[in-house]
Amino acid sequence: MTSGDLGGGLLAPGWTGSPAASATSDTAFLQALLDAEAALTRAQAALGLAPASAATAVTAAADAGRYDVRSLAGRARDGGNPVIPLVADLTQEVGARHGPYVHRGATSQDIMDTAAMLVAARTLNLILAGLARAERALARLATGHRGTAMPGRTLTQHAVPTTFGLKAAGWRSLVLDARDRVAAVRDSLPAQLGGAAGTLAAFGAYGASDPTALPAAYARELGLKAPELPWHTLRTPVADLAGCLALTAGALGKIAVDVLTLSRTEIAEVTEGGGGASSAMPHKANPVRSTLVAAAARRAPQLAATLYASLVAEDERPAGAWHAEWESLRDLLRLTGGAARDTAELAEGLRVHPDVMREHLHLTHGLIVSERLAAELEPALGRTRAKELLTRLAAAGRPLTEAPELTDTDLEPAHYTGSAQALVDRALERR
Repeated sequence: MTSGDLGGGLLAPGWTGSPAASATSDTAFLQALLDAEAALTRAQAALGLAPASAATAVTAAADAGRYDVRSLAGRARDGGNPVIPLVADLTQEVGARHGPYVHRGATSQDIMDTAAMLVAARTLNLILAGLARAERALARLATGHRGTAMPGRTLTQHAVPTTFGLKAAGWRSLVLDARDRVAAVRDSLPAQLGGAAGTLAAFGAYGASDPTALPAAYARELGLKAPELPWHTLRTPVADLAGCLALTAGALGKIAVDVLTLSRTEIAEVTEGGGGASSAMPHKANPVRSTLVAAAARRAPQLAATLYASLVAEDERPAGAWHAEWESLRDLLRLTGGAARDTAELAEGLRVHPDVMREHLHLTHGLIVSERLAAELEPALGRTRAKELLTRLAAAGRPLTEAPELTDTDLEPAHYTGSAQALVDRALERR
């Protein structure tokens, strides 16, 4: 890495500088690998398979600051993963007395998978914090604009009136859906320990009377879930991560594209609190937060697809399927973490313009409440004739406001928001 290199961040403003970026950096992943190695020695010491002094020595040496990330990355090419050179460096750092207890009985995938789960768990906690911020801000918007009438739009056209409070409540519901799935996956992430082919044979060879007790002891040391089986080619944990992260990015992307639409110059019903500048046009205040979240939502499904494809992992240890996960998972964690941060900032700073919404409700001169009028005319004309009459008036460009038999109350869009306010109240009951 050259001096000043951001590790890809120059082209990734959506996640650069976010908490998720730090939690998924090379240094953070290296620390997770070291944490996994130290926990393995501690677990073996707890079961009498290694001296306590070895556990202390390995834990003390498991400090990412002692190791050269660039060197490890370069040497990883020889064996196809960074665990092999790391074990050599960690063994040397521990010293001759306790070196034999480093990585004892494990395989590289045990450490890589466990480190990936640690990085994922730590990053999911940060994503949850961002979602919590977004949820609180959206709850305030939903409450504050519970009755703020605005045009509802379907297939890009004015449909019937709704309220901005209901729109914000819907956004909040998506955030809570994402939160629930992220929290459930975080709590299910397992440690990985199986040895060379998932049989735990080496631990028995090193003296364990019951090798099957070791994975649970290992998981306890790490704060991860104990695996029922080694999952070297049973990739449900990674698929679960793919699903919850892609859903979260998509849920946040829905909020972003709504804001992008509503903040168009010709609509301007909302604006971002701090728009971004243009390099060429001084008058512009671009909706940057929404743009970055929308970009993340567009990339996430393809990254998730790579992780789902890795479910097809042959034999007891796969060639290529497991390796394809590393960068994809990290990118997905970074994108979703950045999107959670940006959505929180977007929601906290969003400016709503009820006066513009009110003005837009009258752009169709009463046609936005044609559904209501059709229902009122149905007893006299029948459903089909009532609809045909209103359709002809709309096609002829005849504003309903000119019809003398219709009162201002009949045509007031704000009076036809249905159960929007009650639905907001119901949505806000969810915690």
